[in-house]
Amino acid sequence: MRVLFCTSEVAPFAKTGGLADVAGSLPLALGELGIQIAIVMPRYRGAPTNKKKLSENVNIYFIENEAYFNRASLYGNPQGDYPDNLERFSFFCHEALALAKRLGFKPDVVHAHDWQTALLPVLLRTKFSKDPFFEKTKTILTIHNIAYQGHFPHRLYPALGLPEELFSVKGFEFYGKINLLKAGILFADAIGTVSPTYAKEIGTKEYGFSLEGVVQERKGVLKGILNGIDTGFWNPSKDKRIKKRFSFKEPLGKKICKKDLQERCGFEADEDIPLFGMVTRLAEQKGLDLLSGIADKFLSRRVQFVLLGEGDGVYHTTFKNIAARHPKNAAVYLGFHAAEAHRIYAGSDFFLMPSFFEPCGLGQMISLRYGTLSVVRKTGGLADTITDVDQGAKNGNGFVFEGHSPENFFQCIERALAVFEDKKHFGVLRRSAMKADFSWKKSALKYKEFYKDTVNA
Repeated sequence: MRVLFCTSEVAPFAKTGGLADVAGSLPLALGELGIQIAIVMPRYRGAPTNKKKLSENVNIYFIENEAYFNRASLYGNPQGDYPDNLERFSFFCHEALALAKRLGFKPDVVHAHDWQTALLPVLLRTKFSKDPFFEKTKTILTIHNIAYQGHFPHRLYPALGLPEELFSVKGFEFYGKINLLKAGILFADAIGTVSPTYAKEIGTKEYGFSLEGVVQERKGVLKGILNGIDTGFWNPSKDKRIKKRFSFKEPLGKKICKKDLQERCGFEADEDIPLFGMVTRLAEQKGLDLLSGIADKFLSRRVQFVLLGEGDGVYHTTFKNIAARHPKNAAVYLGFHAAEAHRIYAGSDFFLMPSFFEPCGLGQMISLRYGTLSVVRKTGGLADTITDVDQGAKNGNGFVFEGHSPENFFQCIERALAVFEDKKHFGVLRRSAMKADFSWKKSALKYKEFYKDTVNA
């Protein structure tokens, strides 16, 4: 089977979020199953000039355009999104298909990801519908986050190079504007999301961001497959970025990593003080208002808290002020520093993810790999990966709360603190968490079946 894997970012070549991590690791797992993968992404500033062979069955190709892609950032600048993003990613989608033809890579499946490549299913059903090269090609559109849809003014529609009649309720039209993701959902042969729970959520008003009706219309071809993580990279027994390597069989290094993190943060180095970590994008989606709403009450306890992240300037100010009010037990690092992220995952006792919505989430999987129990809101991939300890020490791997209030969150943290006091129980939970398998192996097999089902439908 041949898959043209089209995405706007791939780690380590370009990254703004989890999409890049998925695009950088899922194809490798699929390649190990014998699937031939051609990854296509824009050649941003600093990316290689030629194709690269990533594994026996996986190559990556870069679409060049100096004017569109040789920029400081992928999608925008501090003033907002680039005004020509519609032109940029329309060009990319057209060129991705042209590249496949030049290579003679006739895909069984074109796998598109998010709004940046949502034009591909439309192109293959319209402009390229009579092209014999793509005669048997099917399309899958994976929605990594339905909140980001690719909205543009109607006046820019000619940039798509498509007939005006496709600007309709059965196509791109969305409250008088262009909506690329909507059109992709309507035209794709199959639709995926990055967790089973999120597949259900996006068909509801609470989580559908006004596309819930469109999702419901296509629910017969919608499938949720949980993301995995690169367990070779996120491996505390081999991680060179942490103070001391460790595993569930040899856990002593975890204590050394905690002491190291406490000292780096300027905290009291005491293993009996529970240390809470957070590595996140600073955005409303991440439930940061729940955290800021309880911050003073939380930090008045005998706890320590460290946050690493960047994003909305409002939250930069909010958390800098929180750290200033609690200098002895709160540390906030703005920006993203890979080594610091590894230290937080390895040195923390608990990892906070109170997200209002979370399509999959990778932080909770990484934290468990490092023996750090997660405190999460029950939504999306968090609901699919974290089992509350109240269900028993054997199966529990974290603490889960429902609701939207800061108090719901605080009560969950209090439960975590109570368990932390029972060192024997906490040790059992930590070892159990580290044994969890969030590799791509299971998910890659599900994607292989998804591809087969789509081709044979």
